[in-house]
Amino acid sequence: MSSGIWQRGKEEEGVYGFLIEDIRKEVNRASKLKCCICKKNGASIGCVAPRCKRSYHYPCGLQRECIFQFTGNFESFCWNHRPVQIIPPNNYRDSLPCTICLEFIEPIPTYNILRSPCCKNAWFHRDCLQVQAINAGVFFFRCTICNNSDIFQQEMLRMGIHIPEKDASWELEENAYQELLQHYERCDVRRCRCKEGREYNAPNSKWEIKRCQCCGSSGTHLACSSLRSWEQNWECLECRSIIYNSGDFQKAKKHALPNSNSMGINDCLLEESSPKLLKQSPGAQSKDLLRQGSKFRREISTILIEIGFQIKKKPKKLYINKANIWNSALDGLKNQNFNPSFTIEVAYINENDKFGREHPGSKQEFLSLLMQHLENSSLFEGSLSKNLSLNSQALKENLYYEAGKMLAISLVHGGPSPGFFSKTLFNCLAYGPENTQPILDDVSDFDVVQVIIRINTATNMDDLNSAINECYNYLKLIGCLKVTRTLSDKYHLVNDILFYHVIKRVQAPFESFKQGLKTLGVLEKIQTYPEAFCSILCHKPEAPSAKVLSDLFTVHTLSDVQALGFWNTYLQTVEGGKSATTMEDILIFATGCSSIPPTGFKPTPSIECLHMDFPIGNKCNNCLALPMTSTYKEFQENMDFAIRNTLRLEKEESSHYTER
Repeated sequence: MSSGIWQRGKEEEGVYGFLIEDIRKEVNRASKLKCCICKKNGASIGCVAPRCKRSYHYPCGLQRECIFQFTGNFESFCWNHRPVQIIPPNNYRDSLPCTICLEFIEPIPTYNILRSPCCKNAWFHRDCLQVQAINAGVFFFRCTICNNSDIFQQEMLRMGIHIPEKDASWELEENAYQELLQHYERCDVRRCRCKEGREYNAPNSKWEIKRCQCCGSSGTHLACSSLRSWEQNWECLECRSIIYNSGDFQKAKKHALPNSNSMGINDCLLEESSPKLLKQSPGAQSKDLLRQGSKFRREISTILIEIGFQIKKKPKKLYINKANIWNSALDGLKNQNFNPSFTIEVAYINENDKFGREHPGSKQEFLSLLMQHLENSSLFEGSLSKNLSLNSQALKENLYYEAGKMLAISLVHGGPSPGFFSKTLFNCLAYGPENTQPILDDVSDFDVVQVIIRINTATNMDDLNSAINECYNYLKLIGCLKVTRTLSDKYHLVNDILFYHVIKRVQAPFESFKQGLKTLGVLEKIQTYPEAFCSILCHKPEAPSAKVLSDLFTVHTLSDVQALGFWNTYLQTVEGGKSATTMEDILIFATGCSSIPPTGFKPTPSIECLHMDFPIGNKCNNCLALPMTSTYKEFQENMDFAIRNTLRLEKEESSHYTER
């Protein structure tokens, strides 16, 4: 998108045809240009409109609703000169649904609302279109109403929709349509009469399974629905209700059994209807995220939402002991009945509770606690940026695989950003160990660090040979002992030591960890979108600001105006450092997470005002109940007291188990 660079080379030259010297010149040119939005240098993109002198960064342009055209000369337009859709006056009085997410929108063309050029009644959210374009690719992206692709794509490219030149995401999945080759074989009527069970199927007998003629995803034994032969038509209860409500019931009656009038209440009318829920469209999910994070978070969240489409509505409950989060999580995830594609539900239990009572838990709080434990576990080494350690016992118990699996499940099921990977560990996962060179900061072993520094600081050959002799046995043991002829050979030796200690030494844990990350296809996405995943795997999220928290929490019920005013003032007080409570403390108290997860909170955090002295955080519903006080001073004191002491008690309970 940079204005001062052109693709002068062939595709295989430089960086996809952009020559290195041209890139350097553009970097130098952009360093002198100030972004008209954030006022910082490096604004390499300029509006192509004549006489317009606005320059901006790409993320800043997105934030200010500039349009970038991913076609032709890759032109960009500022907010004053961006292309618009010219729509003649219409007679739309009511809102119309977005034809992708089905949410109602005002049929007025704006930056966020687009109309199909080929179908007058087809309106879209920009976010819905963009997500669909990324999923469908250039070969399958078309109008949702008439399936036109040429006119539709041309207009969408003009309006800044990026259409990648790739096959559709559903075409790239291995065995994506395998289930279409399988026949549904299960009796779903409420009272199955077969003694062999619901899944018993005996062709050419009364226990042969007949599938619904409408949906094909429900079945019945012939005898269980009083069908005389396999040729007779049969509809499941759900499809039958749809036919009845659609007004075509008289037509459907022709398929009824000859003796249906004499049956009375037939067993087939007592079937258990299987849930057939439509998946929420990517656009609808993305719009929830607009209120919960930055522009960049939407990009990584879109990727994770795509992966999350494979999560089924079938719930799987995990019984978690918060005082022993690691072992209880291991027990649940290693259970043979656990499926990572099932919806996770959490129930908290206490091993000291003699009655075995369970309490509803927050899934996002559980995943947040699990990631914190994983970061500080013996599976990783390092202070802030961590690499895999070599733990023979953990390797024997296959814990590295479980750790990778936990990370993958956490990301897809709405957990927080891990943020503790070193760049070296991430590059090994994204690009392969053979394309990764570790640095000295990756080494946590003090003795090895001293060896590397000693060799690297050698000033002449005698000094270098002396350094090598001092660690002769170590170099021989790790296979890095080699003849050095020049002083520059020390750099090759240092790189060999680094590669062995950080990568080769932990090859077995790395392979096991990588296999775990393949859960739900996460590793494949990391390798496809490395830059997006690097932001959440290698970097901790920034502390939320007062404005972010104010926008994050919505008011669902009629609340006290004074309490809401106190709430906004309290956020400003905390942000200004005039309270012992932090922004992260407030978020943990209400949701169980110290930062906004990449896919946002589900449900959306909310606040309400109640007649009580102290606040209450409901982490299952992400709801914060505010106290109603007469003065702001009392409000702040009560908020600080409740939040700080609640978090302190939870921390003491966790540390008490660790000490034991």
